[in-house]
Amino acid sequence: MEQFENNNSSYKMTELQKCMQLLEEKGYTDEYEVREGNLHCLTNDQVYTKKDVTAANFYRFEGESNPDDMSILYAIETHDGRKGTLVDAYGAYADARIGEFMKGVEIHKSVHDEKMY
Repeated sequence: MEQFENNNSSYKMTELQKCMQLLEEKGYTDEYEVREGNLHCLTNDQVYTKKDVTAANFYRFEGESNPDDMSILYAIETHDGRKGTLVDAYGAYADARIGEFMKGVEIHKSVHDEKMY
């Protein structure tokens, strides 16, 4: 039987990856990025404005030993029924374009999903 080293990160799934996997199982299969002030779906090249989307939930992650690992995951739902994820760093490494876009998006925080990962 093959032995895995405990601190070999290639054999460990991060909490962010686990959460993304669980969201995918719930139908959040698209990936998004912010470009030119709008949300772009990487799956079908559809472009959405702030009014076209809501964040059904969001999750913050902090690296146990490295502050560079701080990130936030948004569960995005669009007006046309698509669902996916948008990931950003937070703190000093946050992407200002994502932050500016998300300021205009209705964001929900579901307490029921709090222990999702």
